[in-house]
Amino acid sequence: MSAADRLLEAWYRGHPALALLRPLEWLYRHVVQGKRARFLAGEGDIYRAPVPVLVVGNVTVGGTGKTPLILFLIEHCRARGLRVGVVSRGYGATPPSLPWRVRAEQPAAQAGDEPLLIVQRTDVPLMIDPDRSRAVRALLAEEPLDLILCDDGLQHYRLARDLELVLIDAARGLGNRRCLPAGPLREPAERLQAVDAVLYNGAEADRADGYAFQLQPSALVNLAGGERVALEHFPAGQAVHAVAGIGNPQRFFNTLEALNWRPVPHPFADHAQYDLAQLSFEPSLPLLMTEKDAVKCRAFAAADWWYLAVDAVPTQAFVDWLDAELTRLIPGSS
Repeated sequence: MSAADRLLEAWYRGHPALALLRPLEWLYRHVVQGKRARFLAGEGDIYRAPVPVLVVGNVTVGGTGKTPLILFLIEHCRARGLRVGVVSRGYGATPPSLPWRVRAEQPAAQAGDEPLLIVQRTDVPLMIDPDRSRAVRALLAEEPLDLILCDDGLQHYRLARDLELVLIDAARGLGNRRCLPAGPLREPAERLQAVDAVLYNGAEADRADGYAFQLQPSALVNLAGGERVALEHFPAGQAVHAVAGIGNPQRFFNTLEALNWRPVPHPFADHAQYDLAQLSFEPSLPLLMTEKDAVKCRAFAAADWWYLAVDAVPTQAFVDWLDAELTRLIPGSS
């Protein structure tokens, strides 16, 4: 287990040594609370876009299902006739310049794995830049849009926002509820009281303080040929090498087990880069990975490599709330 994995386990399961990090936590809280206070006071260089901005973000470190929810929001808003664009930090991307427009044919190393996945799935206009404000300006200069979705960026206070959605892993929650580095929180837990909606990934039903959504497997897609088949392509009991380089790999392995397959887990760091040697496992079995990993592996994929397509399925109560907010922000949309 890596040092990062041990720290993550300590945050969510507890460890007495974390008490030694509380002075650093106090300093971190002081900094992030100061940033938010200046934002609320309107201090500094804050950009307000001429169209509504909806931020989808985290208060915790690690994966919470942002990308599938972004995909849902894109399709839902398009169904209402809205022209949607996306901005992202582009974590791990190495574009020639910034801001950078992501295109479906670009390599993942240049575009970033999550932005490339989103563009390949939806063909949405998407701009990456650690400076989200600059990314929004560049995107609006190229495209007539009605709405901007900001992938992550809850703590990017140089960009004004009209709605804030925060995602939480329902199984892990907020861990020990402490801020970095003594816990997994990017901002204090009280921050949740100021956002517009909280969504719990994996919750069975809506809660008093938030909405539920599930990640629903929909198909198997072959990396080499692009063939899309039903989940029944693999019979119950099928053993597979399971690769996940995401914020919470265990969630992917649990999903495969729930589909009655027998995964041999191969967890990697979030946003990991791969080569053929890393993914040459024994014994010889089909290899199954996340869609986020697949965008980095198509160029050298073997014939029996697949990814599991998943869709975010929120409750009707969230959809109704979202529609009401979109109508308020963009009069005439329906």
